[in-house]
Amino acid sequence: MIRADITNIPFKNDSFDVIICLHVLEHIVDDQKAMRELFRVLKPGGWGILQSPIDIKREITFEDPTVTSREDRARLFGQSDHVRIYGLDYKKRLENAGFIVKVDTYVKELGEDIIQKYGLMWDEDIYFCIKPKISGGE
Repeated sequence: MIRADITNIPFKNDSFDVIICLHVLEHIVDDQKAMRELFRVLKPGGWGILQSPIDIKREITFEDPTVTSREDRARLFGQSDHVRIYGLDYKKRLENAGFIVKVDTYVKELGEDIIQKYGLMWDEDIYFCIKPKISGGE
């Protein structure tokens, strides 16, 4: 196990075939830097699932760096250690880091028993992110 800063990942470029990042980015002040770091350490052709809570009623992510108290963060962002509430622009934010992003809605196709068994949320889309292969290469 390695404990690391997601905005400064201590691995070489193109180190991983797969990255799973579940409910982390909403806690990171510079999430764009973290997304770029995840992209950097992913191998070309590699993929990741990068999940964060998303308010589907919001077009644009809500963040305010002046909000620093735990009480205000809980009130504004839904949890005392969150620094933003992502909106539907989450996909675009991941794409800005370089990923090709497929938003998969397969959870909505599962039965209630499967959703409960695996602790899924029926309305949570899966953000499947791919690092493009190097052109002219593989």
